Amino acid sequence: MKYSMQFSDALHILTYIEIYKNTEFLSSDMIAKSVETNPANIRKIMSQLKKFGLILTQIGKPNPTLAKRPEEITLLDVYQSIEGNTKLIQVDPKTNPDCIVGANIQDVLNENYDALQKKVEDEMNEVTLDTLIQKIAHLELKKRPENRDFIQDFL
Repeated sequence: MKYSMQFSDALHILTYIEIYKNTEFLSSDMIAKSVETNPANIRKIMSQLKKFGLILTQIGKPNPTLAKRPEEITLLDVYQSIEGNTKLIQVDPKTNPDCIVGANIQDVLNENYDALQKKVEDEMNEVTLDTLIQKIAHLELKKRPENRDFIQDFL
């Protein structure tokens, strides 16, 4: 099974943009170094975030900003901007219709998966980018107290 890291990378990008706002560290190259990916991948994800109204960018100037306050951006917003309406767990569409299990498993799983999807989306809607940023700031303070001045606004 292949997993998409774009949701995680999108959250990384958004928190990075907020924490490093008004600095010279906002180019796709700099963000890519933090995410440990290539700048083209960063630009692709940022394009999706911009299309969904989560960030603002300017042509020729590496100074992306959040389009909303961090407390107004939920994990669900970010997930939907990256994954669209893709379900978190998928039912295998190819099962044997001549088998007792194969003929019925899809309906049973879809019902359960839909309920799980709703629960996860409800939870994702409760967690904001601001929550992630605050947690990052507190962890950074524990790991490297010398960065207190840089992260002070997020504590």
